[in-house]
Amino acid sequence: MEYRTMKHGETPSLLGFGCMRFPTLADGSIDEEKAEALLDHAIENGVTYIDTAYPYHNRMSEPFVGKVLKKYNRDAYYLATKLPLWDVKTLDDVKEMFQKQLDRLDQSYVDFYLLHAMDKEKWELVKRLGIIPYLEQEQQAGRIRNLGFSFHDEYEVFEEILTARDWDFCQIQLNYMDVEHQQGIRGYYLAQERGVPIVIMEPNKDGALANLPADIESIFRAYDPDASMASWAFRWIASLSNVKVVLSGMTTMAQVVDNLSVFHAFKPLNHRESILVEEAAKAIRAKTKNGCTGCNYCMPCPFGVDIPKNFKIWNTYAMYENKEQAANGFQSLDRSNAFASVCKKCGACENKCPQHLPIRAHLEQVAMDRKTWGIDEQE
Repeated sequence: MEYRTMKHGETPSLLGFGCMRFPTLADGSIDEEKAEALLDHAIENGVTYIDTAYPYHNRMSEPFVGKVLKKYNRDAYYLATKLPLWDVKTLDDVKEMFQKQLDRLDQSYVDFYLLHAMDKEKWELVKRLGIIPYLEQEQQAGRIRNLGFSFHDEYEVFEEILTARDWDFCQIQLNYMDVEHQQGIRGYYLAQERGVPIVIMEPNKDGALANLPADIESIFRAYDPDASMASWAFRWIASLSNVKVVLSGMTTMAQVVDNLSVFHAFKPLNHRESILVEEAAKAIRAKTKNGCTGCNYCMPCPFGVDIPKNFKIWNTYAMYENKEQAANGFQSLDRSNAFASVCKKCGACENKCPQHLPIRAHLEQVAMDRKTWGIDEQE
């Protein structure tokens, strides 16, 4: 297992176990027997960074993880969890929540504590309530060893937050398809410049890069027929030197074993392999159906169609051919009656679209493709 050094000398495993995708039972609860076996196998094979959060698995991830970790020496792992800012309205709420999390984890301290899913609105809340000074007090008291944040917003917001103080680390979504998404690769380089270690989430883009369409997969298979698609995504992101931990939300033992094989004798991408990843990313992007940027200038639709979301689902399915993901997306639209077939072809949206897209024709095609994919509006 490869280990990299954080700001204050900690050396977590390059592969981190993300505790939001444990196997579950029919009622949605964690299958504790299977999940514990996954954690045990990972830890016994060198994984030392365990990442959970208050809301994961209907708020049951923290207590479960805490229970499993009690059988290990406290210095055998690094534990990360996150402050759910959407659940706090006052500084007292923050204090109560942090203590509650320590109790749920059955821990006296957390190695890596994050402000969860930071964006512009949450950052304003953090400043308004004085949350940082309080967490710094907890850090001085030894109950927090490293203070950071996870992020979901645009680059400008990331820059503002990252440069506001001397953070111990930060966690970002980044993979070879998301170099311009949220903070993107610019954010990575900014953090590197400021000496802020990076923890990566979604290295496989919610599994999309682990299950590629056959024609994209063939690009990689021609070079190395035995390497998993997930391994290419992991190696791309972990080839960045300021990436200290790559989180993987592992659900099966096969995923744990494959991921361990990548990081046990980690090899950064060579020049030829880097070119192959670029070729694959370019081929995936070429599959998009239209150039919708999600700017929302076309909204609101007089008849309730969520135009950007329909196009996002349409383009994402075309790129990755993930039917389950597309079905879930369309079902969320169905509940709000915002799917493409509601379009009345009034044309109001096309007059406002800066990309000059033929929105009416494309919405009609979305509805037709949905039927072709076998995802009807009654699912």
